[in-house]
Amino acid sequence: MMIATSGRLREQRGLAASARRVGGMMLRHWYVLRSSWPRAAELIYWPLVQMLTWGFLQTYLSQATSLAARAAGLFIGAVLLWDILVRGQLGFSIAFLEEVWSHNLGHLLMSPLRPAELISALIVVSLAKLAVAMVPVAFMAYWFFGFNILSLGVAFAALFANLIVMSWALGLVSAGVVVRWGLGAENFAWLVAFVLLPLCCVYYPVTTLPGWLQPVALALPPTYVFEGLRALVVHHTFEAGYMVKALMLNLVYFALGACAFAVFLRQARASGSLVQMGE
Repeated sequence: MMIATSGRLREQRGLAASARRVGGMMLRHWYVLRSSWPRAAELIYWPLVQMLTWGFLQTYLSQATSLAARAAGLFIGAVLLWDILVRGQLGFSIAFLEEVWSHNLGHLLMSPLRPAELISALIVVSLAKLAVAMVPVAFMAYWFFGFNILSLGVAFAALFANLIVMSWALGLVSAGVVVRWGLGAENFAWLVAFVLLPLCCVYYPVTTLPGWLQPVALALPPTYVFEGLRALVVHHTFEAGYMVKALMLNLVYFALGACAFAVFLRQARASGSLVQMGE
């Protein structure tokens, strides 16, 4: 009995220590963001520009064609959802890159901080940065174009969850690539999401793609999210099957991303390259 009680106490102390380490990492990135207004402005700038560009295009098309009028808000919704994927991935990747740029990654990984705790902290940081980026832009979408993304209701939660999990999977892969090959692979973190843009069918249905390319698109979770958005906006139906397929694929991609990060980190530790990375 005493042994079991002692084991539980050690487990509780271990969880508390782990939470403190994750909280410390989150606080470190909060201080960085709070002390630099250009960083916060940059988070908002690109989503705002894209939303205004596509929003005004949607307004023009709705005046010119009946189909665009019937699908009012489709482009704006697609832009907002695409930015959730991009900003979630960049929030994760840039938070990781800031540790590399400041020559801090080697110190972190020699500390009691575990890789899983580092990943947990980066996930929370990505959510915080996503909120800073997307909340003002969502208000602007409602103000300029009358599009309220929250009007999608429970469906929005499913769309959001699938996109953010995919963004973390991409963030894990991009962080692992930087760990393994250094800052020479830094651009991978900026490009990885945009490589998927034509294949995820953000602005057009899957049937628009050539037949041989459609299976590739259907192997990507975001494709089902944007197909689900079109079903919501055009036909006012929530396709739960799309969300289930996206979730199953996301679990696979996240597991692969975590494995890739672990393998690349092990290789970097073996080669001693962790302490050599930096600007």
